[in-house]
Amino acid sequence: MAIAWGLFLLVSGFLAGHLIPRLPLIIIPRLRSFNQAFPSHPRPIPVDAHLVARVLQMRTIHRWGLVFTIVPLLFGWMMLKWSAAMFGMGLFLAGGWTLLSWLLPLAPGVANSPWTMEVAQQLQIVRNLSESEDGCCESPQPEWELTAVRCAACRSTLLNLARPDLGRPRLDGKFKGFFRIWISDGGAILVGEEE
Repeated sequence: MAIAWGLFLLVSGFLAGHLIPRLPLIIIPRLRSFNQAFPSHPRPIPVDAHLVARVLQMRTIHRWGLVFTIVPLLFGWMMLKWSAAMFGMGLFLAGGWTLLSWLLPLAPGVANSPWTMEVAQQLQIVRNLSESEDGCCESPQPEWELTAVRCAACRSTLLNLARPDLGRPRLDGKFKGFFRIWISDGGAILVGEEE
C-alpha cells in the first residue's frame, strides 16, 4: 500500500509540475478581452496587424511560463528537503523537464515554441505582399487556416505553416480544449502541407 501511495504522490506531483508552467498559456489568452478582433474557433484568421500582434503576445505569454516554472522547482526542492519527498520529486522533475524543454531547442534551427519572432515576420511579409502589386491575385485576402496561410480569393498557398493555438476559446468545450492545449503545449495538431 505504501508503494501505491508513493507512486500516486509522484504522479500527482509530476502532473502538477507539468501544469503550473502552462497556466498563463491556458488562461490568459482565453479571456474575453483578448479575442474581440478574431473570428470564432476554428474559422481561419485574416492575416492583419491583430494576428501579428497576437503571435507576439503568445510568445510573451509563453515566456511568462518560464517564470512560473520556478514554482514547481522551488516547492519540489522544499518538499524533497522537509516534507513529502515523492510529491516533491514529481514537482521537481516536471518543472526541470519543462524548463529544459522550453530553453533548449529540439534540433539546430528548430524553435521550441510555435510562436516565434520568425513566424511573426513571415506573417508580416505575407501581409506586405498581399498589399503590394506582387499579390497572388487582384484582391488578395490572406487567411491563416489550419494547415497553411492561403488567399481566400484565389486559394493559393502563401505560407506553408500550420496554425498553432492562438488563444481563442475552442468549440470542443473548455475541458477538452484545456487538455488539448496542455498536452500539445499550444503547438499545431496538424502539420503544414507538403510542397
